Amino acid sequence: MAREGEEVLAAFVALHGAALRASRVPTQYWECLSRKLRGEIFDAGDYFGVMQVEEVDEEEEVDEEMEEEFKKKPNPGNGPCFKVIVTNENGLQASNPNSVFLIDHAWTYRAEHARHQLRHVPGLLHRMANLMGIPFHGEVPDEGSIEQVLQEMWKYSQTYQLSQGTAEEKVPVWYIMDEFGSRIQHSDQPSFVAAPLFYVPQQIAYTVLWPLRDLETGDEVTRDYAYGEMDCLIRKCVLLPWVPTEVLDVSCFTPEPPDEHYQAILAENKEKLPVVINPPVYAKDKVFKVFTDIQQVLNNLTHPRFVFTDNEGEADILYNFSHFKDYRKLSEERPEVMVNQFPCENLLTVKDCLASIARRAGGPDGPRWLPRTFNLQTELPQFISCFQQRDRRGEDNHWICKPWNLARSLDTHITNNLNSIIRHRESSPKVVCKYIEEPVLFEREDMGPVKFDVRYVVLLRSVRPLWLYSYDVFWLRFSNRAFSLDDLDDYEKHFTVMNYAPGVTLKQVHCEDFIPLFEKQYPEYPWTTVQASIFKAFAELFQVATSKPAPLGICDYPSSRAIYAIDLMLKWDTSRDGKRIMQPQILEVNFNPDCDRACKYHPTFFNDVFSTLFLDETDNCHVTRIV
Repeated sequence: MAREGEEVLAAFVALHGAALRASRVPTQYWECLSRKLRGEIFDAGDYFGVMQVEEVDEEEEVDEEMEEEFKKKPNPGNGPCFKVIVTNENGLQASNPNSVFLIDHAWTYRAEHARHQLRHVPGLLHRMANLMGIPFHGEVPDEGSIEQVLQEMWKYSQTYQLSQGTAEEKVPVWYIMDEFGSRIQHSDQPSFVAAPLFYVPQQIAYTVLWPLRDLETGDEVTRDYAYGEMDCLIRKCVLLPWVPTEVLDVSCFTPEPPDEHYQAILAENKEKLPVVINPPVYAKDKVFKVFTDIQQVLNNLTHPRFVFTDNEGEADILYNFSHFKDYRKLSEERPEVMVNQFPCENLLTVKDCLASIARRAGGPDGPRWLPRTFNLQTELPQFISCFQQRDRRGEDNHWICKPWNLARSLDTHITNNLNSIIRHRESSPKVVCKYIEEPVLFEREDMGPVKFDVRYVVLLRSVRPLWLYSYDVFWLRFSNRAFSLDDLDDYEKHFTVMNYAPGVTLKQVHCEDFIPLFEKQYPEYPWTTVQASIFKAFAELFQVATSKPAPLGICDYPSSRAIYAIDLMLKWDTSRDGKRIMQPQILEVNFNPDCDRACKYHPTFFNDVFSTLFLDETDNCHVTRIV
């Protein structure tokens, strides 16, 4: 039996050891935790009780000590105040290997599905309203109660993220603990720690609760809602959903990060910079051998001066889908081999880096062609100060939270709820950008004025000198519902990426057809003028991105070439001389973009790209030089 128990524990640790260590669950509890998970043993009721604390009437006299104690323990939500206490007559010993407990989850959701679930899952709205102290007496979900729960749920929600699976499966999961777990109050000197654990055999998540010290009967069970945060100001900001406060004394200016920031990014990416090389010179009639793992290139590159090879060692051009890392080795051993990437190009393609380098063009607030952006990991106080100042001035306060490094609008959320934004910081590294509240719209005959965005493919031939081209065809994406600044979780109203959403209509308009339609709707804004302002923004972006040596800027490596897709919108703005203008807003820059539509409708696309980048021949190619 002992051997069998050891084998069971070893199997449990093999599956869950990494997660337990990451959450710092003491090893002394692992065996008991394994047993409770296998047996679905929820025995917290044998040790703890939930106690309702009477609200103090305003007219009753309260001594200062009681008032201070009351302030220290914020209760989530608006309803009655609860707290959890130790009820076991023997108390609880932290050294006891059985002093670990499971908490079930009352609701597990992804943020974009929350409203739908509250509407349609029987009993869910009623349970959440009761848990949060929101009055709800009807049987049928009503929009007012749903909206209240959606606002309040950020005081109760916790999060975890799966480490394996598709990009969609890795989108953070949010959950609300059951009534017992949700009653555990905050303390700066907590008596317990709570952490989620995804139990692989059942494919379900629980919360694990364990004590930090011995407790006696009647002692309160508390946890630190800002667990792990040591900085006083950051703790104050993280706790703001439960302890409302103002940080208006913090400047909302966000200067560019110091050089060490970029050095750290280089080290984290494990990218090795190249040595200095002379620009390679090739024979004018040379036929280049191309090694690539990109099917669109294999299917569509037909130019006679390029041939494919399966032997990476004999290739003249490496055209890879995945990120290249060891430029040092390549530059030392094969400096004449060209590659379809630049060292440190993540400064463009990762959203927090893009915002940082853009400040070189526009100062702490950033340039006019980039929405005001904050890095929630490093600039949370500045963001909250900005939000609260805008709120005081009565300015629009809609923001969009985006992961640093995901595409296709995954885990992207639009909100004017400050608590929601603060809590989203916990799920994965994110930036928060000012949502474009007054976008230039496109009138769709079938549904009225909708949002649209534009994708340009740009070709970076060289950093020094800076040679930048744009492909002459651009691509358009449209929302499927008329725009208004409400229903913020309505994907088809506020987002334009429809080609990955199942069962959703994809509206396609070719750029040649779009331009006359656009000019008919906006006769005072010819597309040539709009595009000139777009190209001006592109030029400024690449000038600042290449203005400093690597790793502070894109590396000047003569054998590098690259294509990027730049997604942008247009917003209404006012010029310095008071004129109403269409201001480009760069949303993101994509590495190795999907060129399926480009190849489908423009069969010479990759011939033009390769001629421009690798042959320096642009005659008869559909490209325009920007810089």
